[in-house]
Amino acid sequence: MRVCAALVVLSAVAAYLVVQYVTGGGAARGCKVVSATDARVSYEFTPEQAGNAATIAAVGTGRGMPLRAVTIALATALQESGLRNIEHGDRDSLGLFQQRPSQGWGSEQQIMDPAYAAGIFYAHLARVPDYTELPLTVAAQKVQRSGFPEAYAKHESDAALLATALTGYSAATLTCDGRSMQASGAVGPDAVRTALVRDFGRDALQETGAEVGGTSVPSPSPSPSVTATARGRTVTVPVPQGDRTDASGRDERERGWQLAQWAVANSSALRISRVTYAGREWTASNGGGDWHPAPGGGTAGAESSPASVRIVTGP
Repeated sequence: MRVCAALVVLSAVAAYLVVQYVTGGGAARGCKVVSATDARVSYEFTPEQAGNAATIAAVGTGRGMPLRAVTIALATALQESGLRNIEHGDRDSLGLFQQRPSQGWGSEQQIMDPAYAAGIFYAHLARVPDYTELPLTVAAQKVQRSGFPEAYAKHESDAALLATALTGYSAATLTCDGRSMQASGAVGPDAVRTALVRDFGRDALQETGAEVGGTSVPSPSPSPSVTATARGRTVTVPVPQGDRTDASGRDERERGWQLAQWAVANSSALRISRVTYAGREWTASNGGGDWHPAPGGGTAGAESSPASVRIVTGP
């Protein structure tokens, strides 16, 4: 009877752990992406998943990868890890993409870095001939060599929805409630700046400066050409003006919306309370947070001429 009772308890614990893994720990979803063309189409996910998805998108555009590549990467991570940076998997598989150190993907430490994991995925994807013309399952499989290649297909629509928001092609479509996660690292303006460098890379902010307050302090290495300051709770990231487009083929407005929605996706982890861009403002709220017209048109000025993304951190 004691053995039977023990087996029942173990089964219950195992079932609980499976449910926790599948549902993201039972936590409230916290973030949501809505289609720009059909408000009935949406995807809800956790702040942890949102932050990881934003990193995958930022690394992709930083490498000049097209929207299709970001969609493929997000669908792959949704299938492999549920967009969670997990420390376990089949054999020695790890991280967002379940990459294996023994198969040459990098060290355990590297693979557990979401920016590195996304970068090495894109590096392999870029070597697949005509990958943008292939079915998503085929393109993903040529990189992953999965035992269940067709499983990627079920995530394609959600990945496409995420990709259009997190690359800036759809504006003001990503919202989060902004409730703080348990702090696992630094928070505040300097942490926002460091995270921008981590995800977007050295040249991501081009020749403009990300500014935090007043007195300049040394930049971390590697870093984009930015200026950070120690005073205040606001990070201002200028967006280049004119007709220039980046390597991904996006204009500056799309670039700006990527930065703005990246900040919203990371609002819980970095304790961001407000994001303003192009006359729109997002504010953290237990009711879900939303985008609304910014007071006075926002720091970006007129809607037709967005100049910067303004990120305000909590106390």
